[in-house]
Amino acid sequence: MLFHVRMDVNIPYDLPPAEATEILAREKAYSQELQRSGKWRHIWRIAGEYANYSVFDVKDNAELHEILSGLPLFKFMHIEVSPLLRHPSSIRDDDT
Repeated sequence: MLFHVRMDVNIPYDLPPAEATEILAREKAYSQELQRSGKWRHIWRIAGEYANYSVFDVKDNAELHEILSGLPLFKFMHIEVSPLLRHPSSIRDDDT
């Protein structure tokens, strides 16, 4: 199942810099591992915002929830999820 996910990040200003740096490093490693596995198929930064649009390819809602709640930045995020399905007017044989 494909899901479009918007993630807005709001790291508190009073978070100690060393802690923020450590969380960001774990976030990068976690997201890159998911990208290599094919679960996190696309990630696009939204220009001018600390936010991204991503596309996940997961088994079901529960797997997506597990992945998103496992993000080290999860507690600092606002997340919006939209399920996706193939459009009947698409001319592509696949979605790559």
